[in-house]
Amino acid sequence: MLPGPVKVDLVFPDEAHEPEPPWVPTADNLAAIDRHFWDWTLWLISKETAGKTDRVAAELRRLFDHLLASLGAEQAPASIADAIDVYRAVRAQAEARFAVRVSRRLEDEVKTFMA
Repeated sequence: MLPGPVKVDLVFPDEAHEPEPPWVPTADNLAAIDRHFWDWTLWLISKETAGKTDRVAAELRRLFDHLLASLGAEQAPASIADAIDVYRAVRAQAEARFAVRVSRRLEDEVKTFMA
């Protein structure tokens, strides 16, 4: 993720990408989780814009399994807007639990992009 927001994906087709386990939130990685969430959100918006509704639905489930559930969400989001609402709530809970505050800079940039 770059300021703007700008997302650059580097693809190495000859290198296998092993699936990563779900996040385990800590005070030290909450900012990284935040970057991952907003990166994923931008990617989902691009898929939704392209009309790939089945892909978006499947990825919302993966987002839940990989990130949101680890933060305490109880069910997969039904839409990107729902995912954002759920994420903001569970992020706030994690910030309180770990006594840290994640910068809202990237979130603000993504919101500007969505407007």
